[in-house]
Amino acid sequence: MANATYDRREQFQQIQSGLLEGEQVIAVYDAIGAGTGFIGLTNRRVIIQDKSFVGKKVAITSIPYSKITSVSVVSNKSWGGSFFSTGTIAIHVGTHSYEIEFRGDQKSHHVHNVILHYIS
Repeated sequence: MANATYDRREQFQQIQSGLLEGEQVIAVYDAIGAGTGFIGLTNRRVIIQDKSFVGKKVAITSIPYSKITSVSVVSNKSWGGSFFSTGTIAIHVGTHSYEIEFRGDQKSHHVHNVILHYIS
C-alpha cells in the first residue's frame, strides 16, 4: 500500500512479505519497552512481533480483528490531560492482553482508532 505509515523500512518489509492475497498494510510502528518489537496493522489483522520468549526467540503473532475483544489506552497517571496523553495501548484477545508502548501519543491514537474501526 503506497500510503502506509511506518517507522522502520525493515519492519514494514517484514510485514509486507507475509501478506495474504488482497491484504494491505495500513501502518507498522516500532514499539519500545521489553517484549514487543513492532506492531503492524493491515486491513485484515494486527501483527505483533513478540520478543518475550526464552532463548532470544521471536514470534510474529497474527490476530484477526474478529478475535479482538477490546482495545485500551493505558496510563499510569490520572486522566487530567487528553484521552491519548500516553503512548501505550493494550489489545485484548480473549483472556490475553498485548501491551504495546510507542514513542509518542500520535501512534497509539492511530493504532487505537484503526483497531476500533475494524472491531466495531
